Amino acid sequence: MLKRLLSNDMPRSRVLALLLLAVLLGLAFAPFIFPGVKALSVAAKILVFIVLVASFDLLLGYTGIVSFAHTMFFGIGAYGIAISASRLGAGWDALFIGLGASLAVSLVLALAIGLFSLRVRAIFFAMITLAVASAFQTLASQLSDFTGGEDGLTFKLPELISPSFEFADEPFLGVSLDGRLLCYYLLFVAAVVLVLALLRIVNSPFGRVLQAIRENEFRAEAIGYRVVVYRTTAAVLSALFATLAGAMLAIWLRYNGPDTSLSFEIMVDVLLIVVIGGMGTIYGAALGAVLFVIAQSYLQDLLKLGSEAASGLPWLAALLSPDRWLLWLGVLFVLSVYYFPTGIVGKLRARALR
Repeated sequence: MLKRLLSNDMPRSRVLALLLLAVLLGLAFAPFIFPGVKALSVAAKILVFIVLVASFDLLLGYTGIVSFAHTMFFGIGAYGIAISASRLGAGWDALFIGLGASLAVSLVLALAIGLFSLRVRAIFFAMITLAVASAFQTLASQLSDFTGGEDGLTFKLPELISPSFEFADEPFLGVSLDGRLLCYYLLFVAAVVLVLALLRIVNSPFGRVLQAIRENEFRAEAIGYRVVVYRTTAAVLSALFATLAGAMLAIWLRYNGPDTSLSFEIMVDVLLIVVIGGMGTIYGAALGAVLFVIAQSYLQDLLKLGSEAASGLPWLAALLSPDRWLLWLGVLFVLSVYYFPTGIVGKLRARALR
């Protein structure tokens, strides 16, 4: 049963299996284990990034395509929900219409980019996607009547998943049973289903062909596979999953703007997470997203504690200043790449084979 659920893609490492189980249980019970608004927001962000990074790994890790337009599709999903909900009201029909429209737009754009650009060499395709993503971000910032411009759009959700809606007067295990909790579990179920769907895709015959194209596209073409068709299909599927991740983010935040979902910094974060977790592994997206988002969210707090503890040594306190959290995040990334060149999943699986 478990093998079928995971599409026969077992962890193949006891340590990796324990880590994945810890991530699953931690996210499933995060509202009760880590109470507080910030902790719940961090857990929700992890769920969104797991889907976003896994969808990008379908391109980079499994197909060998370097694209910088992934956040564009992420933003399309977020804007689809935001625009629809702000114009049609706080109803379920608005969410479904926005989601359907954003998926349709992403499908057309991904198909156009794939058909016209995937025939060129890798570096030129990467530059084309970067130009398209930059143009889309500028367009979203300038169409203020439609997208809210730099201020973005704030909207309301259906009452059932709104923070003001309460299921019970008394908290359960110290946690309020309200719409925000239900919204979190809606994202959790969506993330689990989408990750399992991606596992099914990459472990199907289609996924095997993508890996063959990644290893040697000329040989794959020689044995009869239409490489452009497979690469375009992979680009479209990746874009659709990224769109769903963007919709998840918008539903959680009840807001969307250019810096929230279209920023190039998000694209850099996704690349870092793929490298940390391990390219060509959906499990790597989960572990990498957990580590990166937690470090990004709590590193400043840890540095503040360290700076206060080292107050007797001014040079050390200055080095551990919370303002230098990006420096320490960079150091952690360099160390992770040095000690885990194939990512966390690759390292653990290689160790299990010894």
